[in-house]
Formats: sequence, structure tokens, C-alpha cells
Amino acid sequence: MPTPKLSQIITANALINGDVIYFTRHGTWSPNFDEAEVFEDDAIAQDVLIRASAQADQTVGVYLTKVAADNGSYKPAHFREDFRKTGPSNYFHGKQEGVKNV
Repeated sequence: MPTPKLSQIITANALINGDVIYFTRHGTWSPNFDEAEVFEDDAIAQDVLIRASAQADQTVGVYLTKVAADNGSYKPAHFREDFRKTGPSNYFHGKQEGVKNV
């Protein structure tokens, strides 16, 4: 069975408060993973990464990370990125405040 091709998004941390943020198709940053621009082409992703990295007045640690298609949306392809997306798991706060405890 062939390995599925993974897409990429650009992520970083917000300079002022340290929150995980994602680069959007509008050239802005969002704390919402689902608003991240998804890149299928590595060359285009690298070009946009340069533009996103130039926003050093807003971000720190800008990089590309892989995402996998999941029923019409995307999910992080690596545990580290899934953890960054949802935040600390020790108790409900920050990003997890609005999530129901199942």
C-alpha cells in the first residue's frame, strides 16, 4: 500500500504571548489550526515560508510542518504538532477551555 502524500502548513509561536499560531491564506496569523493555509507543492510552501518568516515582529520559530488529510479537513501528521494544536493536557485551560470534557 502506497504511503499517502502529506501536505504542509506553516506554524510558529506568537512573539508577545507565546501562543501557537498558523499562517493563513490571507497572509496573516491565526491561533486556529483550521485556518492554516495548506500547501501541496513544496516549492510554493518554501516561498511562502520566507514571507512568513519575515514577520519577525509578530512571530518566533516559524517552520513548515506536515499535515494529513482527514475526511475533508486536515490533522497534524506528528504527535508534537497535535500537542501544540490542543495545548497542555494536564487540565482544561487556554485552548481547551471551550472543549467539553468527554
